[in-house]
Amino acid sequence: MIESATAVLPVDRIEPSLEFFARVGFEKIVEVPEGDHLGFVILMQGGVQLMYQTRTSIQEDSGMLPNPGEGAPVLMFLKTDDLEACKKALEGYEVVMEERTTFYGAREIGYREPGGHIVTFAEFAEEAEG
Repeated sequence: MIESATAVLPVDRIEPSLEFFARVGFEKIVEVPEGDHLGFVILMQGGVQLMYQTRTSIQEDSGMLPNPGEGAPVLMFLKTDDLEACKKALEGYEVVMEERTTFYGAREIGYREPGGHIVTFAEFAEEAEG
């Protein structure tokens, strides 16, 4: 039934988050302006899609955020085949979860991206992926 799922990440401003994801290979494929800044974007890397929309744009578009300044961060889990490359690309960004090895066989590290959301990058050992 379901072909894909993509979270729409609410933020005050989109532009600061673009560089974070560009560093790990995402490209902006759709953008919708909102005044002098972006109101909505779609980012792609391979078959992985992310969407960002400003809180004010969401409120104007659908009214789904009655208090546009409120909201909890989204926690994203991104599987990678090269954790070291991700870490190198994201040097200087806030690490909120130090690198660790999990009980499910992943090496992972978590960052706070500029929009306030938490992004965990995880690399699985080949034998743990099966």
